[in-house]
Amino acid sequence: MEATREFIRDSLNGMVPFATHCGVEVTEVTAEGGRAELTPSVEIENHLGTLHAGALFTLGEAASGAAMSGVFADMILGVIPVAAAAEISFFKPARGRIRAHARVNQNSGGLLDAIRSDGVARFKVDVTLCDEDDLEVARLVVDWHVSNKGKIPENAKTEGR
Repeated sequence: MEATREFIRDSLNGMVPFATHCGVEVTEVTAEGGRAELTPSVEIENHLGTLHAGALFTLGEAASGAAMSGVFADMILGVIPVAAAAEISFFKPARGRIRAHARVNQNSGGLLDAIRSDGVARFKVDVTLCDEDDLEVARLVVDWHVSNKGKIPENAKTEGR
């Protein structure tokens, strides 16, 4: 399963051109969550010389997608994931490299059961964005809706069940 998650991580890094343009890199996809980093550049600064809110949002959304993908890794090609809503809060100006850590806030086994029984799973992913001093600069909550493209194989399992 680790090779599958590494493949997903590598695929996510080229999947969204805007995230690539912003300098977002997904660094980890696990059954428990996802991580991403934002490399600072003048192109993503705001008028104050700090990182633009849109770039921070993009980082958080990418990390949330990594977390979602980690939960559904063994069936990712059989589902349609959509980030349906998001809310972000900013706590301090963001400077330097920013790291995002995302966690699905629901049991993965319950999400797989929902896909099987209802054809859709709805859940939130909590994301914390921290600077190089490990100080929280922002927090994001993303509402994901994941639906199946068709029948999910009965032997598909999600870790943490």
